[in-house]
Order: sequence, then C-alpha cells, then structure tokens
Amino acid sequence: MLILGLETSCDETAAAVVRDGREVLSSAVATQNELHAEYSGVVPEIASRAHVERILPVIRSAVELAGVKLAEVDAVAVGHRPGLIGSLLIGVSAAKALAWSLARPLVAVDHVHAHLYAGVLGRAEQPGFPALGLVVSGGHTSLYSVRGWTGLERLGATIDDALGEAYDKAATILGIPYPGGPGLDRLAQAQGANDRAYDLPISRLGPGSLDFSFSGLKTAVLYAVRGVPDGPDGYARDHSALTAQAKADVAASFQRTVCRTVILKLERAMDRLAGEGRPVASLLTGGGVTANSRLRTELGAFARARGLQLFLPPMGYCVDNAAMIAGLAHHLAREGRFADLTLEPMPTTAC
Repeated sequence: MLILGLETSCDETAAAVVRDGREVLSSAVATQNELHAEYSGVVPEIASRAHVERILPVIRSAVELAGVKLAEVDAVAVGHRPGLIGSLLIGVSAAKALAWSLARPLVAVDHVHAHLYAGVLGRAEQPGFPALGLVVSGGHTSLYSVRGWTGLERLGATIDDALGEAYDKAATILGIPYPGGPGLDRLAQAQGANDRAYDLPISRLGPGSLDFSFSGLKTAVLYAVRGVPDGPDGYARDHSALTAQAKADVAASFQRTVCRTVILKLERAMDRLAGEGRPVASLLTGGGVTANSRLRTELGAFARARGLQLFLPPMGYCVDNAAMIAGLAHHLAREGRFADLTLEPMPTTAC
C-alpha cells in the first residue's frame, strides 16, 4: 500500500510517500525557523500563511523524490489533530482536495500518536506489544500504554508546559537564539560543564503521578540566571552577566534535571503497569526532544536496564514530519478506519 502523508500541525510543512507502513520513499519538510526566529517562538498567523505558500511545492517534491506518480498512491493521510488550528486547516484542506480529486480514501491521523511510530520507520523489526510510549516535543509531553498501533491509552501528560517549550524558554533565558533546544544541548556538552552546579527542582506531582510539570523548572532557571526579583527594580542581572562557564553549568544542570524527570516518570509507569499485570516489552519514543543527545543516551540506558526493546526515531524523524503520518495511516487503513470529506481539524488530541 502506497500512502501519501501530509503534516502541517505547527510550523513544519511536510509531505511523504511511504510504502506498506515502513519503507519511506520520500520525506520532504519545509521549515519555518527563519520566519519565527525574531519572536523566539512560533507565531500562529505567520505559520498558517507559510503553509499556504509551501504546501503544494512540498507535495510535488515528495512525489517526485519518491519516483512515483500522484495517481499511483492508494490513500491520502493527514495529521488532523492536535496542533495550531490555522496550520491544521491548511493540511486537512489539501488532503481532502487530493483525496477527492484522485478518488482515493482519506485517513485521519493523530499527530501525537504518529510520533510514537517514527522510531519504526525504515526498521525491519517490529516492536513487541504492549509497549510504553513517550512523546516529548515542543507542544506535547505524554506517556502512553500502547496495546497496538491503533490502541493507545494515555497514562499521563504535562499539566502546564511541554518539554520542548521548556527547552526553548530556558534557552531564551540564557541568550541562546531560536530554536533554542539544539543550542542548549550543545552548550550543556561544552568541555567542563558541571551538571550539578545548580540544584534545580524535579517535579514529582505527588507519589505515583505520571503527569509532568516544567513551569517550576523554568522559573528556577530564570532565578539562577537573573537572580530573584527584588522590588520594583526587577531582576538583578541578565544572561550577559554570567561567565561562559556559568552558562554551560546552567544548561548542563537543566538537562540533567529534565532527563531525571523523564526517567522517573518512565520508571513509575513501568512499575504501575507491571503491578496491574500489564508488563511491557518495548519503549516507543518520539517528538523533537528525542533528538537531544543526553536524553537519547539515558533512554538507551533505561531500556537496557529494564530489558526493553527501544525504538528511538532517527534524527530526521524526531521533528514533525509526514513519514510518520503515512506510516501510522497504513495500519489505520488496514482496519478500514477512513475519514470522509467532512473531516475537520482539531486543536486537541482525543487520547
């Protein structure tokens, strides 16, 4: 089965052609980083307009790179939730138009669930189910019990900020240009960086909680860099007052705290599921923060210690992409889970 996938949930305009859910024939992504850099974050209206301009060239590029004709695709898939409503609208409208004009079925895919599929793209081995799923991205931080590709149960999620958003805000506090996550990762790896120089808080949210919270961590980084506000004069300093060593220490301490928080929640989830008679065989991961060097290392160590089969996305599939949309759509299509032309974009996820 040959599926054309589209993804426009935030600020990446993406299209891909995937055969039988695994073989990625093409994956085209147009980024918008240069458009949002001066705002240190994604501006929804700018993102929507850029999608309008880029969607057709990206689709044409994906089809050409795949070496197929548009008429050869068996289905059209689109990430229709969750995301920025204006951005989603562009992708959903394009997918419906293609499905109608080609007389092909339409498959609606949850963008967050698709992130969990990114780690199997291009790999021969299948994950063992049930699995534990972790999505860490700019907009989402969630844990799942995955019974199969079309059966997921959300165990926990962030109650405030997503992990990727926390990375970008911490980077801004340190004066690192947007997108800040990769820059903070590089700074944390600087020679001599001390990841225990700052004792930053790990949010546990009570015994046994599988939810996440990163707002307190962001505030702690702010105070570490700028000092605690004192009266109407505000903060005592900004990032320019810190030495290069101090900045590297803050970045390294932030990364250590983030990774410890994620691993703590994974440990709790494993223990809870085992106690309920639902031991897991695999760890599925996805989202932009899975590109982080320290998190990748610690996820590998966790999986080995727990005897889990680990599926980490290749670097190109960590960020938003359409290959994961088309890949997951293969399994939905096999079960006859098709949408019709009344499909609407949804800013929130169902699970």
